Amino acid sequence: MFILGSSALLLALLLAICSLVMGAVALRQISTGRRGPISPERLSDAARRAGMMGFAAVSAAVFALLWAIFTNDFSFTYVLHESNRALPAAYKFAALWSGQEGSLLLWAWLLAGFSFIVRLRHTAGFRLTAFASTILAGIEVFFLLLLNFEALPFTCLPGAVPVDGDGMNPLLQYPEMVIHPPLLYLGYVGFSVPFAFALGALMMRAPVDKWLPITRRWAIVAWLFLTCGVVLGMHWAYAVLGWGGYWGWDPVENASLMPWLTGTAFLHSTIMQEKRGMMKTWNIWLLFSTFLLCIFGTLLTRSGMVSSVHAFGQSSIGTWFWSFLALVLVVCATTFVVRRDHLKPEHSIESLVSQESSFLFNILVLLAACVAVFCGTLLPVFSQFAVGNKVTVEAPFYNRVVVPIGLFLLLLTGTAPLLAGRSTSAKRIRKNFAVPAFSGALTAVVLVACGIHPWTDQGDLYALVCFSISAFVIVAIGREVVRGALSIQQQTGKNLASSTLRLARGNTRRYGAFIVHFGIVLMFIGFAGSAFNRSVERELNVGQSMDLGPYHLVAQGYTQQSNDNYVAGNLLVDVYRGGKKQFQLAPQARLYQTSQNVQTMVANHSTPLWDLYVVFEGQNQDSGLPVIKAFLNPLVVWIWIGAVIVLFGTLVACIPSISAIENYCEPKPKQAAGKLNL
Repeated sequence: MFILGSSALLLALLLAICSLVMGAVALRQISTGRRGPISPERLSDAARRAGMMGFAAVSAAVFALLWAIFTNDFSFTYVLHESNRALPAAYKFAALWSGQEGSLLLWAWLLAGFSFIVRLRHTAGFRLTAFASTILAGIEVFFLLLLNFEALPFTCLPGAVPVDGDGMNPLLQYPEMVIHPPLLYLGYVGFSVPFAFALGALMMRAPVDKWLPITRRWAIVAWLFLTCGVVLGMHWAYAVLGWGGYWGWDPVENASLMPWLTGTAFLHSTIMQEKRGMMKTWNIWLLFSTFLLCIFGTLLTRSGMVSSVHAFGQSSIGTWFWSFLALVLVVCATTFVVRRDHLKPEHSIESLVSQESSFLFNILVLLAACVAVFCGTLLPVFSQFAVGNKVTVEAPFYNRVVVPIGLFLLLLTGTAPLLAGRSTSAKRIRKNFAVPAFSGALTAVVLVACGIHPWTDQGDLYALVCFSISAFVIVAIGREVVRGALSIQQQTGKNLASSTLRLARGNTRRYGAFIVHFGIVLMFIGFAGSAFNRSVERELNVGQSMDLGPYHLVAQGYTQQSNDNYVAGNLLVDVYRGGKKQFQLAPQARLYQTSQNVQTMVANHSTPLWDLYVVFEGQNQDSGLPVIKAFLNPLVVWIWIGAVIVLFGTLVACIPSISAIENYCEPKPKQAAGKLNL
């Protein structure tokens, strides 16, 4: 496997270099009109084939590493540190990306796979795909250089081969970690494709209708994967780390959030360019920034430049990534300066009270959130460079800065559908905003009457504003959908449900976006519930109890189980409400045999109103009594429900509308003899 894996990676590097060089030479010949000894068409086709063969070579390297993991070949350093004999099969598969070298190999494999798909669509006459393929080859060369000369996944141990390995990090031995990293990487790597098309389009001055639809489709796919990865990471943190939360503003969490913010801004900005030919420069730089932030996120995770429970240890590959980031930024900036005249807008915003201005504000707010997160994340690095000491910011900083920005963004989500395209009259504003605004105000009054006091606590204030804006947005979106469905019902005579479906199928992008925004609202409602979290921690002997909210928790006993991988202790807790037993929870503490690390497994009972979240923190060494920490976390389930709705809405937006299908299928008029439709 050593020979196969190492040779496959070296071959993949050579093929990527060939694809890059031959593709660049072919494009240069086409641009200048000077033909060399080999025609640009043949060079371009050879570059395409070399790139496609590169995917097979990287796949062979992935197969070699997986084979070594599943056959317990501990002669490989990577397998020794990331696996052991007792590791379940699913986690052996996840060991491919649990370590630094393997995760970079996964990055390179996914990139080669996406590039393979792009090259399948390549034709000699489609120069834009040729440009994108060549740029992707350049990115492949960087990662394959890393894997061949710095982060080598096929390093062999000197001397005797150990009988067993060190095993995977216990934090990663959770079902979601089998799918969370690949989905996150699919998002990171996926943004390489729209980046390559955007940069290639700018280099060749491609018309907007040639590159914008392609980049938008690829960006939606990458955004979908990135969203899944971020949400699954949140759920993993909630279910495994045992601190009662799902987002701690950890640097690596922030690293995944930043490209998500700029990618979201790009998807909104494309609407402006498609409809009015505006914000071309914004779109180019939003894609450039998203790709750079994806690479930066990979750097944060692997270089050890920041401290994080999610990050790998100190590594020398930081210099490689910084150099690559600098090179990409120079290429992007130079291309933009040379070709900026190609990005002149066709129209400008005519009124601040319009859908166009609301989209612009939306983009600016997303970028403001990204800048705030970026500055907070890199403050330790900046302060270390400036004054010699690392200054860090904790969650309160982000909550003070980012939460108000997020609430304003939520408000804009409901405002845009109520405004006209170019300018909105005062009469239309009064008509469209009256009912949603009344709903938001009524929600605020009801919540204050129910005991939320925003004048005494900042958390209550944020929650009250969030709930009120959420009501405003839900009513605003709902009115637009109902209005359109009623109009179709009047025309067709069908019931409201069929009319709503017909409405959505007629413009899947618009109504898919409405579904996404509704899901975002539900997630914000779940976030707002954190203002009312409660917790209690206590030592409980068998028969002892404690109270939390409406629940009465009684420790009933202790059980133990074991397997080849770990020994687990389960604390049985009966939960009563109103004097009646409702259910039993069994929080768990595991001692992993190989690493001797202890890891908690949370017991969580979730309802639409709150989660009862119980952690067994082990035994007090002095008293010998079990220590239980319990949380009552309101509305958390709506975060996960909202995320599912966001994913569903994104899929709806990817489906072609009925009108688009009908236009595509409509017979083309016959051409006159002797004429070609070019």
